[in-house]
Parts: sequence; C-alpha cells; structure tokens
Amino acid sequence: MTYARRAWIVLWKDLLTEGRSKESLNALAFFCLVLLLLFEFALGADRERLAAALPGLLWLGFILAGLLGLGRTVLAERENDCWEGLLLTPGDKSAIYLGKLAGNFLLMVTVEAILLALLSIFYNLDVWRALGPLAVVSVFGTIGLAAIGTLFAAITAQVRARELLFPLLLLPVQVPVLLATVKATEAVLTGQALGEVSHWLHLLAAADVIYLVVGLLTFEFILEA
Repeated sequence: MTYARRAWIVLWKDLLTEGRSKESLNALAFFCLVLLLLFEFALGADRERLAAALPGLLWLGFILAGLLGLGRTVLAERENDCWEGLLLTPGDKSAIYLGKLAGNFLLMVTVEAILLALLSIFYNLDVWRALGPLAVVSVFGTIGLAAIGTLFAAITAQVRARELLFPLLLLPVQVPVLLATVKATEAVLTGQALGEVSHWLHLLAAADVIYLVVGLLTFEFILEA
C-alpha cells in the first residue's frame, strides 16, 4: 500500500465518520451562530467599528472553532478503543498524521465558509469582492492551524486534563500565524492587493512548512509514546 493511499484511507474514514454523525460540524455551526450573537452585542449597529474589528473577529472565530474541532482529532480512536489499531497500522505512521490533517483542514475550511457567509448576510458586509485574496489567506492560515493542532491533539489525547492542556500548548505556538493572518486579512478587506502583504504571506508559508515538517517527523514517536 502506498503512502498516499494510507493517508487517503485515514481521511476517508474520518470523513465518513463525520458525515454519519455530523457531531463536530453541528456543534461548530451552532458555535458560529453564538459568535454572531456575541459580535452583535459587543459592536451593536456601528458598521464602521464592525468593519475595523472584522479581521480580528474573523480569526478569533476561526481559532476558537479550531480549538473545538481539532481537539477531537483522535478522540474517536480513544473512545472506541481503536488506538491500538493506529499503532499496528503497517507502514509509515506519518501517513496517519497527513490523513488526519487533511480531514481537519476540510472541516475547518467548511466552518470558516459558514461563518464568513453568515457574517456577510446578517451584517450586510461586502466581503465577496475580496473573496479570492481572502481565500488565499485563509488557506495559508488554516494549514498552519491544522498542522500543529493535529499534532498537539495527538500529544494530549492520552492526558486526563487534555481539554486544558490542548489550548495551552496550541495558542502560544499559533501567535505568528494569527498575527500574519489578521494583518493580511485586514489589508485584503481594505482593498490592498496580495502583493502588498507578501511579507505576511511569506511568514505564513514558512510557519506552514515548519509545522508540517515537525508533524511528519514526530507523529510516529507521539503515537508510540
């Protein structure tokens, strides 16, 4: 079995599990609605203030949704006594990491699209004119978040206080990604071209590569620890 096929099987299994239960997606969609209500209470009808705060609010929503979704990355295997199955999987264990990462990336992109669509509808914000550049920034930022989040979810899966430890580990490491994504999103929403914020995109790309390499090299040791 090839490396790519092993990763695809893990991704397909996670997508089937989520498609049948919709446990994470329903919870995250409800979470998006709660966030919208909180934004409304915090900012009221002041559209100028909302537009100024929108980049930070968007990524605050994305990172909080990511904490909820990523934290359940390997919990299904733990709760259903399938952890040994992961350990006994033949071949390179980093394929499991890659499949899990791809599943988390797709879930987070779906939630981000839902939150962005709801924001534009309920707050009458014209984000569609910058949808292309915004999608590029979101993809770069989401890869970084999913890459290191998947790794930390596996590290904390066997810890009793994992709900506390997971965000404590993840959030400090995500500071460069969050800083770059918020600044790039702010520039894109104000009409600047992506070329004008290329330094932030370079920072995102570098963080993505580092997180991916670290995840691929260390996942097998984390599984067997």
